[in-house]
Amino acid sequence: MAENSLDNILGRLRRYPDVEAPNLQAWDATDRLLLEAAAGRVDAPGSLAVIGDRYGALTLGALAVLGVGQVRVHEDLITGERALRNNAAVLGLAGYQQLPLGEKLLAGAGTVLLQLPRTLAELEEISHAVARYAAPEVVLIAGGRVKHMSLGMNAVLERHFQTVQPQLARQKSRLIIAGDPKPVRGEGAAARSPGPVVEHLAELDLDVAAYGAVFAGTKLDIGTRFLLTFLPQMPAAGHAVDLGCGTGILAAMYVKANPAARVTATDRSAAAVASAEATARANGLTDRITALQDDAMSTLPAASADLVLLNPPFHLGASVHAGAGLKLFEAAARVLAPGGQLWTVFNRHLQYLPALERLVGPTTVKGSNPKFTVAVSTKRA
Repeated sequence: MAENSLDNILGRLRRYPDVEAPNLQAWDATDRLLLEAAAGRVDAPGSLAVIGDRYGALTLGALAVLGVGQVRVHEDLITGERALRNNAAVLGLAGYQQLPLGEKLLAGAGTVLLQLPRTLAELEEISHAVARYAAPEVVLIAGGRVKHMSLGMNAVLERHFQTVQPQLARQKSRLIIAGDPKPVRGEGAAARSPGPVVEHLAELDLDVAAYGAVFAGTKLDIGTRFLLTFLPQMPAAGHAVDLGCGTGILAAMYVKANPAARVTATDRSAAAVASAEATARANGLTDRITALQDDAMSTLPAASADLVLLNPPFHLGASVHAGAGLKLFEAAARVLAPGGQLWTVFNRHLQYLPALERLVGPTTVKGSNPKFTVAVSTKRA
């Protein structure tokens, strides 16, 4: 690889439209290690697939410095997809195709580069798909920051590949190289890519569906649990939005309590949107819940919702950062009709109340416990 060329690519990458800040970077040392490990391995057009390329470092690095003319790439977050397109346009690079996880992404792939996901369930889905659809001689080169890796990741890979070789750590990152995929036996349900896990939450009397990449899986997040205790106080809305919907629990519980309501369950994660759709389907609520992959409701019209329900993230990747919540507050202010309400739950240590007052409107604390605050903000007329 031409090091200067790679440095140039990485140095020009932006996170936009994701949150940007001086302490947030569009690439990390793992991207560099993955590209170095892939050098010389990609010897046929269309033989490289990339998974988890957060802002385009792997895809654009491969196009620029590996001599690769075609890259198929999957990124769960729509912000990552859009950032890749933005960065490719700035750098004048083409030759990539964005695809969902599955056969079109992986068919014939001899090399797969993977930024390791945070959950073992997501890694299970990815490993299954690579072993099933990629070329028989495929080499999966997976990498992550050492502090986020676990022996459980090796165990997941060993279920799907004959050889799994952890590499020595460098620059606080580590690679795992897997090859010789184990055969996927049969042509029935077991041979297909895993669907969502569905579990019944007795405390809510709700079936919850979750794909591997979705936050909290089928469990009830403790912030969502606290927000739901205020459900009887929430107004009846013609159109409500479950913003950052995850598995769609808030959307489902709101329409169960308000049968006349229409709810949009939206998230930047494709896995979350698919999970919310499956949760709605499992509970017979598909006629009242619409799932939408979007970045902070960017495609919803202004003043089009009467109510927004929000349990905002306070992590951006591995970094604790308030920017994600602020971006969603601004989005809620745009989408709420005058007099509409934003109900949000957030960790008590986050000083969100002044921002809610400034960005949305008059804000009242409805309740708190040792960990969370629930507040309601009314959109200014």
